[in-house]
Amino acid sequence: MSVWGRIFAAGYDRVMAGVEKSVLGAHREDLLGRASGRVLEIGGGTGANLPYYGAGVTELVITEPEEPMARRLESKLAASTRQALVTRAPAEKLPFADESFDFAVSTLVLCTVDDPARALAEIRRLLKPDGQLLFLEHVRSDVPGLARWQDRLHGVQVRVGHGCHCNRDTLASLDKAGFSLLDLEHSQMLKAPPILRPLIVGAARPDLSATAGSG
Repeated sequence: MSVWGRIFAAGYDRVMAGVEKSVLGAHREDLLGRASGRVLEIGGGTGANLPYYGAGVTELVITEPEEPMARRLESKLAASTRQALVTRAPAEKLPFADESFDFAVSTLVLCTVDDPARALAEIRRLLKPDGQLLFLEHVRSDVPGLARWQDRLHGVQVRVGHGCHCNRDTLASLDKAGFSLLDLEHSQMLKAPPILRPLIVGAARPDLSATAGSG
């Protein structure tokens, strides 16, 4: 548990408040309203998604490997009416049975995991054949000039953002991992620094005809 990790977790909700109000809250509401049955959320952070899960979710499991974040998540959960199991596990190694979840949720997580290919392979393993991954992620820009700035500032962002990579091509990673897009919206994370603004929101399901890449 690093000092910066504790500081980052303590200030996360405050830093993100403007972005949540302007953009992310509406996206979370629309996206997570689709979830039902047994749901796995990876990298739950401080619990920003908790208010947006509907009555159709019969069981919610949230993983969070960072202890300072997990503590805040559990505190927020205790103050809510939502029942959930919090598990301290990285996205690359999830301690659950194959094909045991109806939905998986990833919001502002795939930018930070150590190995996106392994994380997506785990999600694919855990989803039922007709299951869905709901995602809300900031990604590499399609605009060449901004993408170059994301590359230039990547090293700084990883340190300041506690492991957050601003230039990951998450759509390509989803395809390589054997997911088929159901829908996709391109958006902008307003009130965030320009290198963090490109945003994708949507749903994907395991493509049973594809062989996922091993990463």
